[in-house]
Amino acid sequence: MTHRAPDTTGPLAGVRVLDLTSVIMGPVCTQILADYGATVVKIEPPDGDVMRHAGNKRAPGMGSMFLHANQGKSSVVLDLKREDDVRTLREMLPGFDVLVHNVRPQAMRRLGLDEAAVRGLNPSIIYVELTGYAEGGPLHGRAAYDDVIQAQTGLAELFARQTGGAPQYVPTLIADRVTGLTAAHATIAALFARKSTGRGDTVRVSMFETMAAFVLADHLGGASFEPSTGAMGYSRLLTPHRKPYRTRDGYIAAVVYNDKHWKSFFEAIDDLATFERDSRFQTAPARAENYDVIYGHLAQVMLTRTTDAWVALLEAADIPCARVNRVEDLLEDAQLRSVGFFDQRDFGDGGQRRIVARFRSPAAQNDLATPAPKLGQQAGELEE
Repeated sequence: MTHRAPDTTGPLAGVRVLDLTSVIMGPVCTQILADYGATVVKIEPPDGDVMRHAGNKRAPGMGSMFLHANQGKSSVVLDLKREDDVRTLREMLPGFDVLVHNVRPQAMRRLGLDEAAVRGLNPSIIYVELTGYAEGGPLHGRAAYDDVIQAQTGLAELFARQTGGAPQYVPTLIADRVTGLTAAHATIAALFARKSTGRGDTVRVSMFETMAAFVLADHLGGASFEPSTGAMGYSRLLTPHRKPYRTRDGYIAAVVYNDKHWKSFFEAIDDLATFERDSRFQTAPARAENYDVIYGHLAQVMLTRTTDAWVALLEAADIPCARVNRVEDLLEDAQLRSVGFFDQRDFGDGGQRRIVARFRSPAAQNDLATPAPKLGQQAGELEE
């Protein structure tokens, strides 16, 4: 069977991706491939991807969480509990360059869609397997979710270490999205390698190991060396004062970072004497040993002016700063509006929809994003 692909542009134009992913991690990966011009055919069960029901919605099965991870794709319904539909999927495989799945490996073996079986049908295919835990470990094959991975990798506990309170989750699906991003660039690298070797490759990306690397790149600390040179954790990120600073009437983010910033800051508040008297503020090595002290001092000074006053003063001193936005504020953000970040159109479902525009990159497609598909929207495009 073949699938009629829409005309696309971009560096991955002509690349065909069979998408057996659901929820967030896998769909983020395949949406990135679509952003770069690949034709992505999403295979969904009769009830659809579970994320179709997540978040606000105007129409059934078109929840906001689904919309923002499945732009630019086609949707074809196949019930992989039925042998006929599994056979249909196998017949489709020779027409694709990439297969991406986040189905548990044992389930893929039962379906006859494991790497060896798929490569027997299409030797040059890029086989991309997204899992919770890497092969070879005791947890391989176990289901994983963002909250669980945040807990296992120490990310949730870092909040407790910083604040002295309880562990917390980052209130965004950071593990799913970072893993999806990692899988996308690994897939693109495999496609690039195939151009010179002519051979297909297997890409395996796991949530736990990806996020462990993500967290430990900042926090391996003294354990980077053997024997250890000190505690784990990057002190600048863990000081309790590294947070939005309270001002006289609100909050502000400010990064007084390098030597020039610190001297400019003290000049701006007319307190250069403190800077010249206290060596802990003057050099990067000294600040690295005293983040609690220097950020604690900032926290106290920030209480003395309003947010507006601080923004004016810090911008004049060329010190990075920003008001603390609510997510609602992003809808009217002057920077985002000026660059056309939001794509707001009538998609024919009874009202306008606002979606995040494609990647701001010369390599990404310049045309407007195709909206996420309705369930089974492209079923009629499959033909013998």
